[in-house]
Amino acid sequence: MNHGFRPRLLTALLFSSCVLPASAQIGGRRAFQFLDLPNHAKLAALGGVNVSSPSGYDPLMVQANPALLSAEMRGKLGFSYLNFASDIGQNSLQYAFGAGKLGTLSAGLTYLNYGSFDQTDDAGNPLGTFAAHDYALSLSGAHVQGPFTLGATVKLAGAAYAANKSSALVADLGALFKHPTREFTVGLAVKNIGAQLRPFDGADREPLPFDAQLGLSYKPEHMPLRFSLTAHRTYQFDIVYLDPNAKGQLDENNNEIKPRKTIADKVARHFVGGAELLLGQNVNLRAGFNYLRRRELRLDNASGGAGFSFGAMVRISSFQLDFTRAWYSVAGGGTYLTVVSDLNRMFKKKSSD
Repeated sequence: MNHGFRPRLLTALLFSSCVLPASAQIGGRRAFQFLDLPNHAKLAALGGVNVSSPSGYDPLMVQANPALLSAEMRGKLGFSYLNFASDIGQNSLQYAFGAGKLGTLSAGLTYLNYGSFDQTDDAGNPLGTFAAHDYALSLSGAHVQGPFTLGATVKLAGAAYAANKSSALVADLGALFKHPTREFTVGLAVKNIGAQLRPFDGADREPLPFDAQLGLSYKPEHMPLRFSLTAHRTYQFDIVYLDPNAKGQLDENNNEIKPRKTIADKVARHFVGGAELLLGQNVNLRAGFNYLRRRELRLDNASGGAGFSFGAMVRISSFQLDFTRAWYSVAGGGTYLTVVSDLNRMFKKKSSD
């Protein structure tokens, strides 16, 4: 049975396998690539990869590094929505709560919907419609020991494209160091460890989008700025992809000059930079740059802002609102809207009334 791959479905598949912060060298070769996708506004604003920026009020940062889970998040509920091309959308929900002797735990749900598609037979005759989506259920915990925090997340991931389904059991492990006197943190996250429980029909079990990320965040004293630098794909030095079919430039003798890999390019593709302008406790501005995304998704003659992202946070009473625009290519990018509410404060205020 042919499901009729319309242009919108191709957009969805490209989004899930290539638009993520992963190189084209490995993009599309792993199942559940959506697990690499930033699931909320702050992470997207800082370039899509960050394991060290203090999360404070936002429980959704636990998905970036489980060691960012803290007691300060208890009672915080975060909801995030990503609007991408066509009707592709992602919803994420994260809640942190106290669990007695277990300390602070956090439960989450991420749902990525690719929309509805026309289904046809081999001759192109319509057979109705079908849906495609990915999801992940998660539970996170963390333990604090002095300046160090160790965290872990267990996820049940699933995918359904029409009647073709797959599932996987996934784990993230994280560590965080907080300097006792300075606003300096170092984070480490080993992500997407696990295996498919059920492969797609007619396919073997595929590897998951494993990654090892190391980063730091630093706020200089007396400056309202916090800088972050994060390295990803640290387990593989060369993540440069050069299309063997791409045409190179011509020299003065009309000989084609093929592009070559350089050490500088290999190193730079591993790093993502982010900055936060801290205008008090209630207003923040953010910006990020993902060099790998820019190199992989730009066109030969245009980039369209690929790799750049900008965002803002405003906190009003019991609510925190985050907005981010992240550019992927000349075709556009994604818009993130995140709302975090302090349920403890809300219910306390209602009870006092």
